[in-house]
Amino acid sequence: MNSAALNIGLDKQLSHDNRYDIADEYMDVVYKLWEASWEDDAVIVDKEKGIYTDPSKVHDIEHEGKYYKVPGAHLCEPSPQRTPVIFQAGASSRGRKFAAKHAELVFIGTTTMESTKKTVQAFREETIKAGRKPEEIKILTLITPIVAPTQEEAEEKYEEYKKYASYEGALALVGGWTGLNLEELNPQEKIHYVKNDAIQSALKSYSEFTVEEVAEFVGVGGLGPVIVGSPTKVADSLEEWVEDTGVDGFNIAYAITPGTFEDFVEYVIPILQERGLVRKKYEEGTFRKKLFGNDFLHEHHPARQHRNRRIPV
Repeated sequence: MNSAALNIGLDKQLSHDNRYDIADEYMDVVYKLWEASWEDDAVIVDKEKGIYTDPSKVHDIEHEGKYYKVPGAHLCEPSPQRTPVIFQAGASSRGRKFAAKHAELVFIGTTTMESTKKTVQAFREETIKAGRKPEEIKILTLITPIVAPTQEEAEEKYEEYKKYASYEGALALVGGWTGLNLEELNPQEKIHYVKNDAIQSALKSYSEFTVEEVAEFVGVGGLGPVIVGSPTKVADSLEEWVEDTGVDGFNIAYAITPGTFEDFVEYVIPILQERGLVRKKYEEGTFRKKLFGNDFLHEHHPARQHRNRRIPV
């Protein structure tokens, strides 16, 4: 973890929660730039008079905080969404609070349906505490689909992929996520949660797994479970995950690229479309409108509060 910090000019890695404190203020800065710097009618584009913008309707944000000092205005006019759709990843207690305040889509990586359900519930509860509605955040869990025309072919494909997995490489990958040197442990030893400044939710998800089990789990795909099967079985599994855990969708990881994605699109997407679970086409409009039905963030989101304070409506 310290190696990354040294590469960007720091003496050591910042503490886990301190990174979120800095991120909170960073979001405050960009909200002011996106929402409060330019009024809706600031752009004139009068070619005859040579006027692009009415300067009286472009405002300095005058931000001066603990970590950032940004006195000036945003450098360009706002997009149709103003604030872009906000993604977040991090399921520690501090990460959930950050997501509940800011996020619209959240990436999670869990090992089982039971742990996924608990994580989803924790995010929903934290969102309510933050004064937002649970449906304002869509939660996407990580999965790796291994799919082929038949169950037998899919299982053969999975066994082939596992031949290329590296035990040492898997432990190095997990070590980078968790801050633990797992190669020093016996393969049959169980991993125990130790609070540190690495990815806390990753370490929690592997607690009580043996070192060998973790290496096998991440050998193909990564943080999330692997779903192996025929197109119908994979589609059934995804539908079951949504119904039983409360997730809104999936972050598709890959065993090979682009093969994993090509197989998923060819074999699974048509089934999900026929079941009404994946759209066949999208209406015109912004990304947020496609997701939530409106161009802008909800009025009670902290980004919109900056707009309400600084721009006449």
